[in-house]
Amino acid sequence: MTDHPTPPETAQTPATPADTTAAPQVHLIAPADILAEALPRDRTALDPAALAELEMSVLLDGLRQPIEVWAIRNPAEGGPRYGLISGMRRLTVFQRLHQHKPDARIPAFIREPHDLPDAMARMIAENEIRAEISPWEKGRIVVESVHEGLFDTLDAAVATLYKPLNKQRRNRIRAIAEVVSEIGDRLLSHPETLSQTQLTRIAAAIRQDRGPLIEHALLHSADRSPDGQWKILLPILEEVEGETRAPQYDYRPGRPRRIVHPRVGLHIRREKSVEGWNLRFTGPDATGPLMEDIMDYVEQQFGR
Repeated sequence: MTDHPTPPETAQTPATPADTTAAPQVHLIAPADILAEALPRDRTALDPAALAELEMSVLLDGLRQPIEVWAIRNPAEGGPRYGLISGMRRLTVFQRLHQHKPDARIPAFIREPHDLPDAMARMIAENEIRAEISPWEKGRIVVESVHEGLFDTLDAAVATLYKPLNKQRRNRIRAIAEVVSEIGDRLLSHPETLSQTQLTRIAAAIRQDRGPLIEHALLHSADRSPDGQWKILLPILEEVEGETRAPQYDYRPGRPRRIVHPRVGLHIRREKSVEGWNLRFTGPDATGPLMEDIMDYVEQQFGR
C-alpha cells in the first residue's frame, strides 16, 4: 500500500532486550476515522445479546484485543482514512461506550494486506473463530466479493477466502454461494435461518435447472415465514432427489413442463408429492369458479 495517512498515536510496550522480534505496534485511532463497511462483511446482523455481553466485558476489563484496519490508499477528503478488517463488534461497542467522548481512541493494529481479498480473508478467518456465521452469510460474502470485482469467479473467491477449510467444506460454501446468486435475499425472507443441509439441497435443485421453478414458487407464495417458504420448496426438492434415485420418465422433447402461464393473471405449477401429483394455480385469475371449470374439464377428458 502507498499514500498512507499520517500515522496515528501509538501505544506499544517497549520490547525487552531478550526479544528477537518487535511486538506488533498498537495504534490509537478515532472511531470516526474508520470505515466499518469498507469491505463486504460476512455477518449481516450483529446479535444484540452478544453485543451486550461484550459491552459488559469491556466495561469491566477494557478492550482486551485491538481491532484490525488497513490504511485506505486514497481516502475521500474529510472521510475515514482506515478500512476495518476485523473487529466489527468491538468497534460497535466502543462507539456506544464513547459516543459522547470526541477524544476517544480505539486500539488498532494497522495491517498491510497485499490487496483487498487478503483483507477479507483476514476478516473471515477471525469470524470463523470468534462468532458463528450462518451458512447463508458465508455464501453471501463469496457472491458479494465477485460482484465487487475482487474475484473473477465464485471458485476463485471460495479458494482465497476459505483457504484454511478442507475441500469438502469449501465445496459446500461454493454450493451455497450458487443459491445466493440464483435466489438472493429478494425472495427468501430470512435466509440466514436456513441450515447448511437445507441450502445444499436447494443448490442441488438449482443445478438440475429448477432455479426458475423455485423462484416462481417463492414469488407466488403468500406465506413469507421461514417455515412456510420451506414447505413451498420441499416438494420441488423431493422431486429432484427422487429423480436421482430412480429412472426418470421417458418424456417427449420439451417436456416435462413444470410451469405454464395460460394467460395473464393465471399461473399453473406442477409438483410431486408423497400422495401423487399436484397442480397449483396462482395469480389473480385463480378463482373458485375457474377451479369448477377445470374440474369439469378434467372430468370430461379423463372420466368414463
